[in-house]
Amino acid sequence: MRYSQLTGAGGGLGPARCGPALARPAWASSAQRWSAQARSRPAELPPLVAVAHGSTDPRAAAAVTELMGVVRARAGRIGLGGLRVRAAYLGHALPSVPDVLEALSEEETGPRTQAAGPAPSRRRGRPSRPLQGQPTVVVVPLLLTGAYHSDTDLPAVLREVSSRLPRLRISYGEPLGPHPQLLCALERRLTEAGLPARAVDSGTAVVLAAAGSSRPTANLALARAATAWQSARGWRGVVPAYASAASPTAGQAVERLLRAGAPRVAVATYLLAPGVFADRVRDASLAAGAQTVSAALGAAPEVADVIIERYLQAVPAFGRFAPPPARLRGTDEPAPAGQPQPRSAGRA
Repeated sequence: MRYSQLTGAGGGLGPARCGPALARPAWASSAQRWSAQARSRPAELPPLVAVAHGSTDPRAAAAVTELMGVVRARAGRIGLGGLRVRAAYLGHALPSVPDVLEALSEEETGPRTQAAGPAPSRRRGRPSRPLQGQPTVVVVPLLLTGAYHSDTDLPAVLREVSSRLPRLRISYGEPLGPHPQLLCALERRLTEAGLPARAVDSGTAVVLAAAGSSRPTANLALARAATAWQSARGWRGVVPAYASAASPTAGQAVERLLRAGAPRVAVATYLLAPGVFADRVRDASLAAGAQTVSAALGAAPEVADVIIERYLQAVPAFGRFAPPPARLRGTDEPAPAGQPQPRSAGRA
């Protein structure tokens, strides 16, 4: 039984159909054309504030810091070398979201008491062009599914900041997942954990282990991602599991797959950073008989590319260059009756 250590951008992908480890994303050429224009108008290259949940475990903040370094490096490869990238946390760690946004506002306009101005944009994707001297900040939630933190918690924080900094225009991006490149990042981590290249042909079943949510729609999105991954990749089976708030747990899912006759079970840890949940998934999975448990996604280059894509989709000036929202086949069905419809980029 192997448990992979969290690594950075190095290492190759396994036998996935995910392309070379450092392949340029499909939208890179469009980004380069836009960035060539933006460099002559620096105000149109707004800072990126990537907001993570936060943890008291120092490993989590270290992983986010490393990921931000990969984002800067990957952005530089497509002509966004001047992009300012900041990390912030909803709780349990510093800096907080308000602290980062206030600091960026002062960088743009200098310390001052802000006079009342136009209301900040509440639209995702393509709000109106900022006025002269009116900074724009793009906030991207480092969340793997859309749920309470991305729909309610973080927007409430941004509304409070906007009320105090009315001239700071905030453009709010989509959560990172679901996204096909996150599946590629999962395969990277499984390969690093020791899953052999022949695993698919020999009938490996996979547990896709996420944090879990009290919102059924968030857990349904994970189940659909599992179905899409199984269809695209050819695993014996892919089943969702949760570290909290929902069932089955990772250990329960492993036990069920082994009882059903799976020759081996690998657990793909669908968490951004190491911490309590990742430890819980690892310990329960190995105790239940999993052969391989991957590390959290961390600073995988695929994750960095998704962050940049979400940023570009939310940049006001990117306009017609913006890449369309990525979809996983099988994840775009309408939500169940009575539930809100999934959000698309460019909409509030």
